[in-house]
Amino acid sequence: MSLGDRLQEHLSENSQGMLYDALFALTWVTFVSMLFEFIFVSAPTWAYYLFMLCGIPAYFGFFWSLEMARAQQREQE
Repeated sequence: MSLGDRLQEHLSENSQGMLYDALFALTWVTFVSMLFEFIFVSAPTWAYYLFMLCGIPAYFGFFWSLEMARAQQREQE
């Protein structure tokens, strides 16, 4: 199996998940950038980077809670 075939297979299997990941990242970066551009104007740079880093647990927490909500919904049906 060539690299192109493997890449095409990976993209076809994971395209929806990759789209959700990209949308979450774009939303998080936009939110934090706006927050520090308009509200925390005089905050130190390390605080900005810390907020950006907090996107990692926020990502996993969001999708974990989403999966739990879907599981509960399936149980109720």
